Order: sequence, then C-alpha cells, then structure tokens
Amino acid sequence: MATAPLAKGANLPVDAPAVRAELSWSEGPGVPDVDASALLLTAAGRVRDDGDFVFYNQPQHTTQAVTHLGKQQAGGRYTDSVEVLLDSLGPGIERVVLCASADGGTFGQVPGLSLRLLDAATGAELARFDMEATTETAFVGGELYLRGGRWKFRAVGQGYASGLAGLATDFGITVDDSPPSPSPAPPTPSPAAPLAAPAAPPPVPAPPTPAPSQPPSAPQAPMPPAPAPAAPVPAPQAPFAAPPPAPYPPTAPAAAPPAPGTHPAPAPAASPAASGGPRLVKGEEHLPVDMRKRLSLRKEQVAISLRKHGAADVSARVIIVLDASGSMTRLYAQGVVADVVERMAAVAAELDDDGAMQAWTFASHPARLPDLHLGDLPDWLRLHVRVGQLALFRPRKKRKGLENGQVDMRTVGIQNEEQKVIAEVRAYVREDPAPDPTLVLFFSDGGVYRNAEIERELREAVEEPIFWQFVGLGASDYGVLERFDSLGGRRVDNVGFFSVDDISGLPDPQLYDRLLSQFPGWITAARRARIL
Repeated sequence: MATAPLAKGANLPVDAPAVRAELSWSEGPGVPDVDASALLLTAAGRVRDDGDFVFYNQPQHTTQAVTHLGKQQAGGRYTDSVEVLLDSLGPGIERVVLCASADGGTFGQVPGLSLRLLDAATGAELARFDMEATTETAFVGGELYLRGGRWKFRAVGQGYASGLAGLATDFGITVDDSPPSPSPAPPTPSPAAPLAAPAAPPPVPAPPTPAPSQPPSAPQAPMPPAPAPAAPVPAPQAPFAAPPPAPYPPTAPAAAPPAPGTHPAPAPAASPAASGGPRLVKGEEHLPVDMRKRLSLRKEQVAISLRKHGAADVSARVIIVLDASGSMTRLYAQGVVADVVERMAAVAAELDDDGAMQAWTFASHPARLPDLHLGDLPDWLRLHVRVGQLALFRPRKKRKGLENGQVDMRTVGIQNEEQKVIAEVRAYVREDPAPDPTLVLFFSDGGVYRNAEIERELREAVEEPIFWQFVGLGASDYGVLERFDSLGGRRVDNVGFFSVDDISGLPDPQLYDRLLSQFPGWITAARRARIL
C-alpha cells in the first residue's frame, strides 16, 4: 500500500530492523546516469574513515550493515537501492545519509525523481519523498537518524552543484576525483631524504681492516645532506651520517685491489656464512650510497638470523604484499611503508638468487606491481608504494599522469579484501613454478573481516610450496590471521603472524628474527610431508 508523500523536512519513526532506500526515476532521452549511495556518520556528522562511504565502487560496508544493491529497470523506470540493517550499524553510527549522484548531466534533467523507504523484509512502503532539482549533480534525498534510542527517517532534498565530490567532502571523505600532479606517493628515497631513521645500526661481525691499497670506504665527509624539513619521518640526522670506517660491502679481504668503480664480492658459490659477509646483488652498486650502506648492514643481519634458525643455506622466492586500504594512508604518508619495503629488499637479496621480489598491492581488489629489482629500489619506491584511492566516479579512462607500470589506485579501492590477493598470489605460484619454496611477506594494519574466505584460501594453500608470513602494522582486528597457529586440520603450519605497534622503531635484528623464525621450520616440515 502506497503512503502519502512526505514534505521536505518531514520525519517519521522507523520500526523495521532493516530497510531499503530505493531511488527511482523515469527513462527518457538525455537523462544522465544516476547512482544511489550512503554515508555512515557519527554524532559529529562525519565519517570515521573512507570506508564509511558505500557506493558503486565500494558496494558494502565492512560491517555488512549497509549494501549498495545496484540498478534495475522495469515499466519505464530505473531504480537504484541501498539496504541498511539498522541493528547492525554499531554504537558509533548515529546517521545514515541517503545520497544520489548524476553523471553526464544534472538532476534537473532527471524526470520523476523519488526516494522510497521500504521494509526490507516485507517490501512494504514506509515513506516516499518526491524530489525536484535544477542544476544539482549530487543530492541528499533523506537520512536515517537515531533519536532517543529510536531510528527515524527525514526527507532532506538538499542538492550540491559541486557533485558527489563536494557532497562527500562535506562529510569528511577524502576525494580523488581528479588526478593530482604529481601522483600521491611517499617521498622518493634518496641520499637527501632517507626513508626512516633506524633506532640503531644492527650489530654485525667486525669487518677486516682494509689494506692501504684498497679503495676507501664511504668518505667521512661530506655525506649526503640531512633530510629536508619536509621529510615525513622526523629524524635529527641521516641514519648513516657517521658511518663506521669499513669497506663496502664487508667481505673477506681481496687478494688484489678491485678495479676502480667496482666493489669486492665473494665468489658466486659462497654462502653468507662461508664468505663472512653478504653477497653483492646485481644492480646494488647503482644505489645511493646511504641506501647501499643500510642494505649492506641489513643483508648481514638477515644472514645472521638465518644462521641462528639453522637456515644459512636456504634459498627462496620472495613475494611482498602491501595493504593499500584507506586506513593505511597515514603509514604511507609518513614513509613507514616505503621503509618496510626497503628493509624487505634485504631479505630478497639474501634468499633469492637474483635479489628480486614479486610484489602485489591490495585493498578492495588486488593489483600486481612490477617486480622489484634491487638496483631500481629508489624509483620503485617512488612509483609503486602508493595507498589506495577512493574513486567517486567510475574509472572509464586511464588516470592521467601515470608513469609506465604504475597501477591506477582508483581500481584498487580502499576496503580490506585479503582473500582476493591471497588467491591471486597462489595462482601465480602455480602458474610460474620455481625450484625454491616461496616466502610471502604480507603487511597489513588489520581490519580483517573476511575470516571464512581467508581461512579457506590458506587451508587450501597448505599443500603448496608457499609460507605466508603476515605482519600487523599496529592497528587491530587481524581476525583469523592471529588464530591460525591454533587452528588444526593442517598437515603443516604454513602461516606465521606477528604484529608490532611501531615497525619503524623495531631494530633490524629483532625484525628479521621475528620475520624468519617460522619459515625454516616450515621448510623442514614441508619436506617431510613431500610438499617440497
């Protein structure tokens, strides 16, 4: 039974526990594309983060309390609907704003625009609001709001000539509807701007005293200038402003001085344990001097950690996976993620013969990144360590300003869908087998909610030559990842997990010890089970 239409500003109580807001309009020539959406707001009238915006490119809230159902066409009319489970919104949400946007025209060109509120269980109409517009390209049709412990609906009818971007910004959404220049990325790692200042250089075996004929180590002065004031990580000085007087890299003494412009290195077949130092990886000599020094110390620490766990002779393919969801924005902006990648490059340099890493990023969707080759580390960090971006408009065209190999982060989104990237990495390993096992280094700040799907993927991966090392970056709610060690029914334990509140403050020795503590044991168990 149809209800009498509400006047603008009118309200009524809503007793149904779940409702469907149905935006409808008439077909016709020149009618723009119309989309429904919803914003979840706190008592302050703002979203908590970009995940509180539900629309066509982010169709379900992480709580599953709000879902964009999509368009239908019947009887000369279009409908686009959003379903809201009022009892599942959680204590922090006090308003759900029901919005609409027009793409390719204004709402003045949309005939018969109406918003109906239906009982989701019975389909009964609870309210109807007929709207009129002129030059607006975004509209707030109505809102569900909590008053005195009871949900109510209000007919709003407020238009925005600035479009969906202007509407979303008013409620605290970070908008990226036009490409900035340059594209958002952590500051380029360079001698002038180190990515992070480690707490202290890790202990390494004392290097041999250089012979007078050897080329000098890094000069005592001048070193690369201190970071500019705009550097994201506040450090009073560059991490290696006063390097130890040791040749680079620390290796066994050479029989004769190396040719100018080259660096001494152990014989190709020598392991770190046998050579007394880390091996030189192709392209390493092209790195900025401060990055080379950090890498040298870190490779040595990786080798020490491997020896400590009885895995000095282990080789592995290394894959890195980076969470690019909206909640990671701060860690990207502060250079924390770029620093993590640089530290993981040392792991690949020790475990993988070519010192390269395959790489993925993910949020709502996964995206394969170009392989990280050690000599390209500074450019790779600049181009590919980028957070997800909320696309308010369907990305019909490739974003302008992207450099070769860069992912359009609008297509990645901002939500947490770990199971999708896990499945994609598994498929890659199956389709591109390697003689060595694969170590996946998976970094996320939490927000895990697809627990059943993630558990299914990782259980199925037990019979595959992959060890999954998850690292939590200090947020919370890691879901099933924290519980995997206690989950039975697996022939081998193929998953490791630890979290750290401030990974930039965790010294390299501790980081590599925690990172590599379970991988050698998995190799032994996987060999016994004939998985390897």
